[in-house]
Amino acid sequence: MTKINDNGTLRDMTTAEQTEYDALQVEYQNNLLPNALKRLRRKRDRLLSETDYFGASDNTMSEDMKTYRQELRDLTNGLDTVEKVENVTWPTKP
Repeated sequence: MTKINDNGTLRDMTTAEQTEYDALQVEYQNNLLPNALKRLRRKRDRLLSETDYFGASDNTMSEDMKTYRQELRDLTNGLDTVEKVENVTWPTKP
């Protein structure tokens, strides 16, 4: 049984409290990867937006910039664990 602080007194959780606690733990674990991917995509999208102006019709995008942007878009491929997301290697902006 898990302990809970009840107004300064440590006590065992009731069965209902333990069930709710366990469900919250499962929900938290199930959301680790989606939340990590969400944070990664936010950063990736920000980096892409910083280079969007290179794609304007009056600009010529260098091959290095095209490669960088493609690497950013491909960044999430194969990321199926939180560890992979947290250890991703970000491409270097030219």
